[in-house]
Amino acid sequence: MNLKGRHFLKLLDFSTAEIEYLVTLAAELKEMKQQRIFSDQHRGKNIVLIFEKASTRTRCAFEVAANDLGMHTTYLDPSSSQFGTKESVADTARVLSGIYDGIEYRGYGQDLIEELAAYSSVPVWNGLTNEFHPTQMLADLLTIREQFGRIKGIRLTYMGDARYNMGNSLMVASAKMGIHFTACTNAEYFPDDELVKKCREIAVYSGGSITLTEDIVAGTAGADVLYTDVWVSMGEDASVWKKRIEDLRPYQVNSDVMANASSEAIFMHCLPSFHDTKTVIGRDVFEKFGLAEMEVTDDVFESAQSVVFRQAENRMHTIKAVMMATL
Repeated sequence: MNLKGRHFLKLLDFSTAEIEYLVTLAAELKEMKQQRIFSDQHRGKNIVLIFEKASTRTRCAFEVAANDLGMHTTYLDPSSSQFGTKESVADTARVLSGIYDGIEYRGYGQDLIEELAAYSSVPVWNGLTNEFHPTQMLADLLTIREQFGRIKGIRLTYMGDARYNMGNSLMVASAKMGIHFTACTNAEYFPDDELVKKCREIAVYSGGSITLTEDIVAGTAGADVLYTDVWVSMGEDASVWKKRIEDLRPYQVNSDVMANASSEAIFMHCLPSFHDTKTVIGRDVFEKFGLAEMEVTDDVFESAQSVVFRQAENRMHTIKAVMMATL
């Protein structure tokens, strides 16, 4: 499998075989790291990390993965570059690709990273946009394969706001990999109709399926994976909290929902999570709305069924696989 020079912008750009290859490579790299064997075949190379949105997991995963591969990193926060302000995206791409061997972007519209890639002569990797989160998907697929020994045929239910990067990306990943995907939420929060149509067309060939439902019992019955994310995304105004909480509160992942899933079901979350009041936002929500737990209850988050921290670790192994393969 030769992915050298490819951009990694969204899973729609990759075949099922290519995605399987990246997950398998990540598993091999994870085993090597656990044995303290480091593949520094990219020693002497340099990558730049452009972050218009702050992150714990994505930044740490890219920096540690790059270090393991022998590379150096430059981190650019919103105040450290002229990206899209004094310098156009196209000009930034041509400047950076003349200096670096790879470019990571984490920010807003997918159109920005697509333009960045169009003008870059080196691989560009998507660390998250409003529409897609492909590196998270590889970590999720690796985690599912570790847990169940397979990916194809898994029943995955996503609860919450399915209109943006996580709902979109899980639906695409499921369609590509033969997973039975269900978005279980208020109809107002279903994914985009055109993307749903495209994913259903892909799923015909992979053996997967796409289901949208407001019925919590039907949507979670027998699920192998229950997945959720925060109800308000980064950059959204605080004024949307009240409506979002009212609309999505019935779709909280709690013990009743987990009991309705398969007896072997796992809980997944891309983090961070508001499962208690130990964060500033968590305390603020409790004071304003009397809600101590939001998208998931603390007992589920801390349960033996929760694999969220293994997911977080797997971000690093899968990101390493993407960089190794494309460089």
